[in-house]
Amino acid sequence: MANGAPRYRWFVAGDLNGFFGLMFDNLTVMSFLAGILVFAFGYPADIVYGRMFPGTAFGVLFGDLVYTWMAFRLARKAGRQVTAMPLGLDTPSTIGLALVVLGPAFVSLKSSGMGEREAALTTWYIGMATMVMIGIIKLALSFAGAWVQKIVPQAGLLGSIAGIALALIGFVPLVDIFGLPLVGLVALGLLLYNLVAKIGLPGNAPGVLASVVLGTALYHVLGPAGLLGTPYQLPVAEFHVGFPVPTLDFLKGFVPALTYLPLAAPFALLTVVGGINVTESARVAGDDYPTRDILLTEALATLVAGLCGGVAQSTPYIGQPAYKQMGARAGYTLLTGLFIGLGGILGYVSTIVELIPRAVLAPILIFVALDIMVQAFLACPARHAPAVAFAYLPSVARLLAIKFSSPSIVPAERFRALLTTPGKELPEVLVTIALGNGFILTAMLWGAFLAEMIDRRLRRSALYLAILAVFTFFGVVHSSSPEGNVYLPWRLAGELERAVPYQFALGYVALAVMLLLLSMTKESKEPVPEYTGHSAQTDQNDERRIRTTNDAFRAIREDVERRAHESSGDLSLTS
Repeated sequence: MANGAPRYRWFVAGDLNGFFGLMFDNLTVMSFLAGILVFAFGYPADIVYGRMFPGTAFGVLFGDLVYTWMAFRLARKAGRQVTAMPLGLDTPSTIGLALVVLGPAFVSLKSSGMGEREAALTTWYIGMATMVMIGIIKLALSFAGAWVQKIVPQAGLLGSIAGIALALIGFVPLVDIFGLPLVGLVALGLLLYNLVAKIGLPGNAPGVLASVVLGTALYHVLGPAGLLGTPYQLPVAEFHVGFPVPTLDFLKGFVPALTYLPLAAPFALLTVVGGINVTESARVAGDDYPTRDILLTEALATLVAGLCGGVAQSTPYIGQPAYKQMGARAGYTLLTGLFIGLGGILGYVSTIVELIPRAVLAPILIFVALDIMVQAFLACPARHAPAVAFAYLPSVARLLAIKFSSPSIVPAERFRALLTTPGKELPEVLVTIALGNGFILTAMLWGAFLAEMIDRRLRRSALYLAILAVFTFFGVVHSSSPEGNVYLPWRLAGELERAVPYQFALGYVALAVMLLLLSMTKESKEPVPEYTGHSAQTDQNDERRIRTTNDAFRAIREDVERRAHESSGDLSLTS
């Protein structure tokens, strides 16, 4: 370290806690990626483990190595101990893209007459191309992320991601938990006890590690005894070795991937905005990383993953201050990157994913979903709470559309009949599918238009509605195609399919015109009223409590850092 400052101790005892938390987060996401594709859509497991996992894990390795280096650089510059930014697989987009891009693409390709193996490989190419496009978008947005954050109200940005948390990150894992309730509920309860109720475990054991170990042990002890209610099968340890070599195979899936770009692009935007937010939280905690460097790293990690066969994007994780409170430095990101990256290449990650039942890993995603949903309400102004809640609804529509289009629930012939049955209104199934297609972008725009309306900025609200009308007309959102394709509406064959873009778009236009007319009234220019859920006195009390709580947290953090510094000297390594 320069100027006689103490040398940077980059590995200390707190890095072990940080490693288990960050590593299991990544394993959980990879487990659900595999589970959704293999079990929900019948995708070949060997392609998931041997081709998708190596590149996906290599993106994590690349990003965590860069973030580790950035911690060393900041420590030298600041002349003090710092904590690296955590990076891993983005949970909402990994699960979301598996459910709305990869899975449906595989089913659609098979239904078009393509063989299963060929359809699986083509789906992989589509996934690679989607990652490359997301990486390019994130590279561009790295220089404009703050501008986007200023333009779009937080209710739209956070509400859209919170809707995903509710419908996809929260509900889907909940089904897995209750699929093995004796194991899943114990693992969930232990995680809620430690991470939500904030009650420490004996010996200060990490909650994530304790939950996974106990749940896995219960599964493998009770399963052979026939106490789980389902047949027990001891997983076979198969190492799917694969090397993430850069390739141009993504070009084979580039054209079909363009169809899914309206679904993928908002995920890129949200991770960029999230990267800005988590970098700011690290700065407040005392580690001032350059925002552009953080964003460029996650963009490059996503691009590298896509070029090497990966199908999930990387992002800086929320919670750098939490890892800092654990006493972690840079060792935890280095360990995580090496463990996940080498595990994807050598195949032991897929073996671990097979050994740990999803009912045990699912509680981690439940916690993530709760955190995202709560954050959306707490981070936005209280008066925007209805806009946040409104932004949840398209994700619910998408979940229902997935269930409607599942052959195991609604046979293909019946499904097509439901889409084309005339009546006094558009068919319920068709409307549900249209509301679910492009659901992330829809949610963002819905939350934004309602937030602007609440703030009496009716012309801005009308602008968002006009954007929705244009996007709807061409199928960017609300596509009437079950596959979510974009189109020229006058070329659609079915009468009801044509009705969706025309009627939906006209509805948005009519609402926009109405708001423009109302913006001329004196009532629309009145001050924004106090949020009805709180009195002015309650708001003042809340502000005082927040200030007091922040002061208390600051004191606690300083005390924890001091104790971690004192207790970690024996395990520390210096650079």
